[in-house]
Amino acid sequence: MGRVLIKNAKIVNENSIFESDVLLQDDLIIKIAANISDDTAKVIDIQGKYLLPGVIDDQVHFREPGLTHKGDIASESRAAVAGGITTYMEQPNTNPQTTTIEKLEEKFQMGARSSFANYSFPFGGTNDNLEELKRLDKNACSGVKLFLGSSTGNMLVDDEEVIESIFSNTEMVISAHCEDEGTIKRNLAEYKEKYGDDIPVKYHHKIRSEEACYLSSSKAIALAKKTGARLHVFHLSTGKETELFRNDIPLEQKKITAEVCVHHLWFTNTDYDTKGTLIKWNPAVKTAADREQLWEALLDDRLDVIATDHAPHLLSEKENVYTKAPSGGPLVQHALPALLEKVQEGVISLEKVVEKMCHNPAILFQVEKRGYIREGYYADLVVVDINAPWQVTKENIAYKCKWSPFEGATFTSSVTHTFVNGHLAYENGNFSEERNAKRLTFNR
Repeated sequence: MGRVLIKNAKIVNENSIFESDVLLQDDLIIKIAANISDDTAKVIDIQGKYLLPGVIDDQVHFREPGLTHKGDIASESRAAVAGGITTYMEQPNTNPQTTTIEKLEEKFQMGARSSFANYSFPFGGTNDNLEELKRLDKNACSGVKLFLGSSTGNMLVDDEEVIESIFSNTEMVISAHCEDEGTIKRNLAEYKEKYGDDIPVKYHHKIRSEEACYLSSSKAIALAKKTGARLHVFHLSTGKETELFRNDIPLEQKKITAEVCVHHLWFTNTDYDTKGTLIKWNPAVKTAADREQLWEALLDDRLDVIATDHAPHLLSEKENVYTKAPSGGPLVQHALPALLEKVQEGVISLEKVVEKMCHNPAILFQVEKRGYIREGYYADLVVVDINAPWQVTKENIAYKCKWSPFEGATFTSSVTHTFVNGHLAYENGNFSEERNAKRLTFNR
């Protein structure tokens, strides 16, 4: 790869914005300074555009193995790179599920063959694989994933003794999907009695309710406090749950953390009228009041990370009646542009976006040499033009499923370049077919 010199960048890093050049050597950042000159380097003059660290997405579902009609590691990591995401953690509810060390290593081999972005794969906890989990090296992968509410692929862990044993027997981050299964089943039965299978999707947030979310997440947090486990609660969707988290200590010292996803910061239940099952997620998109409280908690640091929960399905699958339409949607290509829209609206600063999407996932999962623009770090970098409007259309959607809940939306900011380990993987709508992705390493 040699040397690359990025000239005239506005670097957004560690809560500041400053003008500088950046020199890359192979896969690393080797110099950050004004007015660098290097006759041996390929020069890319970004002319005052913003340079961000590559986004680290701690929760995606790329559907490989076994569900590759919806998406695969190659297609979805390519879309991620187009959206400025250079690193992802892909979840275990595939077919077969990633619930043994052998299957975990097979997944890493798939990543090595196919991925355009850096990768790790959490180990999936189940009701009966505790002994396997105990054998897992704490630096082998991003962490442990528990479904404390069922979702796509049904890896529900509902044995309370098992959950406590898992919490007591790993030092790794335990990422949990928290929705109370009993509450959801009761709610669903009520609506099915009234509507059959064709329940209006606007009731999704009543079925997968605030109560279901709070009951599960509060129980998981109580157990984490009891056992000393390192708990990370995925995709918070309710204002009430934000009360469970703290902001009086730095992230490095927190034992209990939380993530919010782009769709819960963007949509509300009123959007079901126009978007229908396209915005059917688990947990559900809730009310405008919930969205407002999620933003408040994100901005005051009770919520630590912004992620996507990217989870593609075919449009033909999503168009089924309510009980048969799967939950989830594709987001990696459009998450950063959506957040940059909120920067333009004055909702959040560019520095805060970088903190929540780049720095904090690296801190939380103890990712080695990523998430920052620093000398000696891997050159995962994203160039953003905040004055380059574009519309999301079928033609420019990179997902294998070829649809997006943002279709038709116009974003004012564009990702123009994405570097993965120093390699220019994406430039102005064009993808490099070379792969330079790496398996994540950790400092634990």
